[in-house]
Amino acid sequence: MLIRLGYEWIFDVPSPTPMLLKLYLHPSQLSKVKKPEKVKVEPETPIEEFVDEFGNQAGRLMLPPGRVRVHNETIISDSGEPDRVNLSAQEIPIEQLPVDVLPYLLASRYCEVDLLSEIAWELFGDSPPGWGRVQAVCDWVHSHVDFGYEYASSTKTAYQVYRDRRAVCRDFMHLAMTFCRCLNIPARAATGYLGNIRMPPSSAPIDFSSWFEVYLDHQWYSFDARYNVPRIGRILMARGRDAVDVALTTSFGVVNLEKLTVFTEEI
Repeated sequence: MLIRLGYEWIFDVPSPTPMLLKLYLHPSQLSKVKKPEKVKVEPETPIEEFVDEFGNQAGRLMLPPGRVRVHNETIISDSGEPDRVNLSAQEIPIEQLPVDVLPYLLASRYCEVDLLSEIAWELFGDSPPGWGRVQAVCDWVHSHVDFGYEYASSTKTAYQVYRDRRAVCRDFMHLAMTFCRCLNIPARAATGYLGNIRMPPSSAPIDFSSWFEVYLDHQWYSFDARYNVPRIGRILMARGRDAVDVALTTSFGVVNLEKLTVFTEEI
């Protein structure tokens, strides 16, 4: 199947402001691209593109003052299959994990492993190791945390989500991911496109989505505690330790978002 996807951001910029962008498809997706993407800025502004330390495509630019439009559109092929499920996938002992996977066991800005470790083992210590334990984490977070855009907060951490039980999709990601790390299962953040392809119609606007990946049987699998069902058309943009590393825009100064439109549709 083919998926048309893209976005439009409109910013009000009071004064020249540096910004980092991770508004590109992840390099792992490029072999499936049918229409090359190009991040465009109006008024025309040069972007210095680079690959960050997590392997994400990124860009740096200086936003000019005034109204700035950032947009992109591409077409990508997709298998049309839902997220992979492997009920028999097992955990890897820590001493056998690849060195580059070890950081995804540790605490990070939004993932307080130290505060949630005892809670995680109380909740999930008796669940079957491997896939079953990760699924138990997702089931618990999905059923105990309420979703709502009004709950969005740029400073909310996994422990705060556990305490408040109110969240947006990145908060579901942070809490589930932190529980997995507490249980010695490597987990990393992911963000990208996830539309309503082959799902019941919804009147809610499409936004970018956050999910997480866990390392089982020497490979990474996608899990999503917000929806908690395998989905079709999940298109990766960035990976990292948490929302800090996968932030789609990071401004170094005051920038006001006036509009954000995201589209992803089967064609």
